[in-house]
Amino acid sequence: MEQMRFLELLEKLDFTGPQQRAAMGLVIGRMAAPGSEQATHRWLRDQSGLGELLDADYETMSAMQLYRVSDLLVKNREEIEKQLFGRVKDLFGFACTVTLYDLTNTYFEGELSGNIKAQRGHSKEKRSDCPLLTLGLVLDGSGFVIRSGVFSGNVAESKTLEEMLQGLDTPEGALVVMDRGIATEANLSWLRDKKYRYLVVSREQRRQFDMEHATCIETATKQRVHIQKVPSPDGQEIRLYCHSERRAMKEDGITQRFAKRFEAELQKLHDGLARPRTTKAIDKLWERIGRLKEKCHGIGQHYQIDIIPDDNGKNATAIRWERKPMDGSLLTHPGVYCLRTNETGWDNEQLWRTYITLTDLESVFRSLKSELGLRPVFHHKEERSDGHLFITVLAYQFVQIIRRHLHTKGICERWSSLRAILAGQCRVTVTFRRSDGRTLHVRKATSAEPAQKKIYQAVDLNPSPGGVKKMII
Repeated sequence: MEQMRFLELLEKLDFTGPQQRAAMGLVIGRMAAPGSEQATHRWLRDQSGLGELLDADYETMSAMQLYRVSDLLVKNREEIEKQLFGRVKDLFGFACTVTLYDLTNTYFEGELSGNIKAQRGHSKEKRSDCPLLTLGLVLDGSGFVIRSGVFSGNVAESKTLEEMLQGLDTPEGALVVMDRGIATEANLSWLRDKKYRYLVVSREQRRQFDMEHATCIETATKQRVHIQKVPSPDGQEIRLYCHSERRAMKEDGITQRFAKRFEAELQKLHDGLARPRTTKAIDKLWERIGRLKEKCHGIGQHYQIDIIPDDNGKNATAIRWERKPMDGSLLTHPGVYCLRTNETGWDNEQLWRTYITLTDLESVFRSLKSELGLRPVFHHKEERSDGHLFITVLAYQFVQIIRRHLHTKGICERWSSLRAILAGQCRVTVTFRRSDGRTLHVRKATSAEPAQKKIYQAVDLNPSPGGVKKMII
């Protein structure tokens, strides 16, 4: 926070001294003990030594003070994000050349009738039984947040891009990387009009790949990926057809499992024709087959199914099927996906490795959810819900700075692992009875363990935070 001049920024935004300390408590609490704002208040008051280290009285600070500071942070979201990212660029000396964009959602506990953004939709945590809230992030290729936005839980991904990129200080010609859910023709046209380059996952359904015209690259995990580059007729775009051997094995396993399940259900229908009191009417059988196709994730389109009628043509005597994979589908081209870009000057490997940064964005969302307490949301008011998400984004920014420093020293553990290592060190008070009858209280930190010392040394910090304090009563 000192490196980012965070308190200086809050002061310029007219945060008072107590409000600045409350903001620090909210963000550091989310980093050290992820949870709701109410949980952070309890942690600051009852468990944490943060107040002692920062000379802040968190024991008398009410939960409402934290909530109001959360509201102030959201109110100044745009300026805070702009200033922090600018200082991150200065600190690490990188240029903003690649922009990643994607969305995730989190769920509420309760009905949230007073929050218009709390809507039911497709939950990425499989919690469609709860109202949802969607978080959109624009990140630099280095993994730092440029801008965040909160949308309704049922928002269409494709309709958020323009709103999020408008007004950013992204240089003309910057490369925007995004997933297929956002890569609509309208969005690509808007990017071209605004002079952005783009690298996206294509939305085309038909798969194709020619191994003879492909080049091979090796991933960091020693997996092979074959890439076929196909320019558009006008030379303005490139399709990059990619075949991943690892992905092919995974997709082939999935399709075989669905195919086995589909055929087993067809066999049950067929076997039932020889038993009494089972469905034999041809029209009813086609209905059941239709429902079966809906449940088997598209595998039914690869089968030719025939129902053999009896002499009167109303009931069935047999069901026969034959697998006939459709060309250009998951069955005929497992492991194939297509990238689309208007960056025509890069080679195959550079384009593919840049696309892989989009998978890093998924790790960002996992960190926000599992390591920094993004979910669930317990608030009933819209601004408080937005505040909960924004505090998590701020916590992620500072965690990313710490991790980047640690990576240069060869420390690459997850944030949750680092937190668990450091959690063993405490501030303790030792009390002695003196010969003159008075009591000596010595307040100090416990000695750092070797793993803790390694982390302190990597970021040039004192392994005995807070120093030693003595009091005689």
